[in-house]
Amino acid sequence: MKQAIWNGEIIAESERTVNIEGNAYFPHDAINKEFFKPSQTRTICPWKGEASYYTIEVHGKENKDAAWYYPEVSEQAKGIKNHVAFWKGVEVKEV
Repeated sequence: MKQAIWNGEIIAESERTVNIEGNAYFPHDAINKEFFKPSQTRTICPWKGEASYYTIEVHGKENKDAAWYYPEVSEQAKGIKNHVAFWKGVEVKEV
């Protein structure tokens, strides 16, 4: 079981994470949606596709673009379709 924690709250939890390039991708249904706000930010990965982002808000504090996902993925990245990964101080740990 892995947990993603930010600002003292568990924002995602799952036994079904996928690890790619050192990042744990959590299934979309494993995130605590009350903490996630869609962002307009987009980036391109040459082999995964176009990433979309979420800003995380916990206890009135924002972490802009701290979570990302790929709405559409390339054939090589199909294992992370409908999954979310984290950075910018979000702690991902095994429990």
